[in-house]
Amino acid sequence: MLYERLNTALKPLDLTFTQYNVLRILRGAGAAGVTCSQLAERMIVRDPDVTRLLDRLEKRGYVERRRSEQDRRVLIVTISAAGLEHLHAADGPIVKAMTSTMEKPGKERLLELIDVLETIRQ
Repeated sequence: MLYERLNTALKPLDLTFTQYNVLRILRGAGAAGVTCSQLAERMIVRDPDVTRLLDRLEKRGYVERRRSEQDRRVLIVTISAAGLEHLHAADGPIVKAMTSTMEKPGKERLLELIDVLETIRQ
């Protein structure tokens, strides 16, 4: 349900939540970028075909790929200026969708959920 709301919020920007997640990860990585395998590990919703996902984002000018200087077999992925701009435009609708979704259960239930998740994590 949350995933559907996030995709709906991003639809006017012609972006899926998975694509948004990739751009967000790349923004966090900065100029150093990440490898394809590092990107796959950090994704919230796993996509078995990260290469095809990156192909679509690269075609739109949102990401750039280059060979690693240490190992020419490894591709480093970074976000482009256009990708940063598009991501910035998407941040507002995502925050709005998340806020409206999280308000429904109420603060007390969300705090209970956080406690349960922290217990599981330990």
